[in-house]
Amino acid sequence: MLINIYLLTLVASLLVNIFFFTFASTFKTDKFTDFTYGLTFIILSFFTLFKNQTFYPYQLLLVTMVTLWVVRLVSYLFIRILKIKKDRRFDKIREKPLQFLKFWVFQAFAVWVIMLPSIYILIRKEDKTIGLVMILGAAIWFLGLFIETVSDWQKFTFKSKPENKNLWIESGLWKYSRHPNYFGEALLWWGIFVFCLPFIKGLAWLTIIGPIFITFILLFVSGIPPLEKRYDKKYAKNRAYQRYKKKTSLFIPFFNLRG
Repeated sequence: MLINIYLLTLVASLLVNIFFFTFASTFKTDKFTDFTYGLTFIILSFFTLFKNQTFYPYQLLLVTMVTLWVVRLVSYLFIRILKIKKDRRFDKIREKPLQFLKFWVFQAFAVWVIMLPSIYILIRKEDKTIGLVMILGAAIWFLGLFIETVSDWQKFTFKSKPENKNLWIESGLWKYSRHPNYFGEALLWWGIFVFCLPFIKGLAWLTIIGPIFITFILLFVSGIPPLEKRYDKKYAKNRAYQRYKKKTSLFIPFFNLRG
């Protein structure tokens, strides 16, 4: 059962992303990318839930948590892509179908890995009361969602003002972290893993790869690194930015102790 559901959810994730890749590649558009990313989380959640046919309160709460995060994220990213028209991440591969496809396959795999703890408890056949550990996990998830939502809104509002063109944001949560939105996203997935802890035992501990994976991706692959590289190049001679960078935490929000 376990092997079958993991294989089925992986295949489902690949099929969803390849399906939308055909539209994105055909019309050379970036409007489907983030939408598909979020949609895949919802499809895997509901697919696993309905396949198991248990619908325990903790399972319904978990699916609600994932769904709320997806709706928030996709709404924000869709509004943003309508405004900026294209995602610069794909400028060098949008016209190259095979390279473009690699991104979509990786996206499908990434969603599946991140969802591993959630898939594990959505296929549980045991009812459990929502206890303190689950409440703690839900609280961590909510804090992460709150940080990600507020920081995304602060940056979007800042960048929407003409007078801030070519400037960086260092107000609000961005005063304490150069990437608070990514910290919030990593935190909420750690919250979901904590929520799953009452069920984790034996080989199930391998599902910790989910929150580790998203944290690693944000810190070292497609989250922070390309932005830091772009900002370093753009503001290489800007002393104000260099001061901001020197005094502000990269990831975890932290009070500036250097004034």
